[in-house]
Amino acid sequence: MYSNIVTKLLDKAGVAINGSNPWDIQVYNPKFYSEVVLRGSLGFGESYVKGWWDVEQLEKSISKILSASLHENATLLGDFFSKVNAKYRNLQKKSRAFQVGEHHYDIGNDLYLKMLDKRMVYSCGYWQDTDDLDQAQENKLELVCRKVHLKPGMRILEIGCGWGSFAKYAAEKYQVEVIGVTVSKEQMKLAQENCAGLPVEIQLMDYRDLTGEFDAIVSIGMFEHVGHKNYAKYFEVAERCLKDGGLFLLHTIGKNDCNPGVNPWTAKYIFPNGELPSLEQITHAVDKTGMYVEDVENFGVYYETTLMAWFDNFNRAWDSLKDKYSEEFYRLWKFYLLSCAGAFNARDIHLWQVVMSKGNMPQVYKRNAL
Repeated sequence: MYSNIVTKLLDKAGVAINGSNPWDIQVYNPKFYSEVVLRGSLGFGESYVKGWWDVEQLEKSISKILSASLHENATLLGDFFSKVNAKYRNLQKKSRAFQVGEHHYDIGNDLYLKMLDKRMVYSCGYWQDTDDLDQAQENKLELVCRKVHLKPGMRILEIGCGWGSFAKYAAEKYQVEVIGVTVSKEQMKLAQENCAGLPVEIQLMDYRDLTGEFDAIVSIGMFEHVGHKNYAKYFEVAERCLKDGGLFLLHTIGKNDCNPGVNPWTAKYIFPNGELPSLEQITHAVDKTGMYVEDVENFGVYYETTLMAWFDNFNRAWDSLKDKYSEEFYRLWKFYLLSCAGAFNARDIHLWQVVMSKGNMPQVYKRNAL
């Protein structure tokens, strides 16, 4: 019974069971079918990690499944309960703020050093006129600096500073002072090392505790951890910390619909308490503050390229990592990176850069694009 349900669902996406196409799923354990029907996305991902099924082009298979909206049309019990939980609970309250740092970002700087570019930028690159990951990430950092109109002597706040890539770039090239905050102890330590000797201060802090005033604010790849119940508070903090005439750039992954909910597999194994916003949710929360949206750019198509580059780096470096990380970890990380690449390919999720001001700019906002 379960095999018929799954087979018919996948057929709608043009994905066959044990077919000959590189995106067709090869099933090695019949328990796969009940896992998918009874546990939804969680069972789908867990059964892959266990080796119960495989596929030559995982990213292509995921893209076809998402493009066919199977995750929306199918009633999968595991996904239903996950959405209910996300709707009624504040999974990102302050007492849980550091969980994602401990679970994901603190697992080992050695992994991220091998997987990411030379600056360790863990967010979407800007692949305009380049096919090189290092250059794509430098393009993105430069784009962010231009969009918030950085000038020497400015004091900048970075909410979610990662390993210090933006702070270091901005301080070196634009001669600005940067205060960066993160919820990861390992990120903080390495960011402090990377930015040594520069006017950069890295702190372990939840965004809700931020104080002070800044000429500009940047937040790159952190808003995905805020959660819909906290959007109003997040933008309230940003407005309070932004000086009159300053600009705030929000760089975030987002989704098409406003319904609360998370992918249960991603929430359990990759980003605890994560939740993607919709553009409507962002603008609605901003409207409740004294800030105004000046500019929106969507370059989510570049995230597929970024993720595939990360996977290539991770895959090539696996021999040097496998003594520390298990084979199960390899399949888990492969599923994470390639399924996300498929989601961006399907335009199921996006990457937005949203620039905001306090509405007192003396002239029309100019993006200062590359």
